[in-house]
Amino acid sequence: MHSVHFVGFRGDEYFRAIKVFGPPTFIHITHDKRAVAEFMEEDTVVFGPKADPDHVCKYNGPEIIEDNNYE
Repeated sequence: MHSVHFVGFRGDEYFRAIKVFGPPTFIHITHDKRAVAEFMEEDTVVFGPKADPDHVCKYNGPEIIEDNNYE
């Protein structure tokens, strides 16, 4: 099954990427080993402007960032 991965998006570029590639199947905050393990050969991986496809982060990023303002 073909999936679309967005890696390292931080702002409005996310919405521009959706216009080009469609909505992502997976969103990865950083380009880390956990994200790379989820990439399959047939997948499309779209990197945000500050993400470096040639550099895999040494440490895994968080899976989710929660906003504490909804208590």
